[in-house]
Amino acid sequence: MAKGWESKGVESQVQDSQTKGRGKHGEPMTAAQMDTRRRKEVLILSRARVEKDLQSSQDQRYRDLLTRALSDLDAQLSALEKIV
Repeated sequence: MAKGWESKGVESQVQDSQTKGRGKHGEPMTAAQMDTRRRKEVLILSRARVEKDLQSSQDQRYRDLLTRALSDLDAQLSALEKIV
């Protein structure tokens, strides 16, 4: 790997870590805001996993279960959007 690319990657990581704890307008996030952001990220990852499982599943009962899980995750995400 070229030295320039490596330093750009490190620079990007440092910048990401500095801005991750900031809100929409650049002010520091409260503990509640950080918790809400973390919960949202977890829900998004869970939703992606459920969608992937749904696409690869052949069993109809399991597909029904995954569909219900997907709608529940969407409801939780929608509720979090109203908070933020």
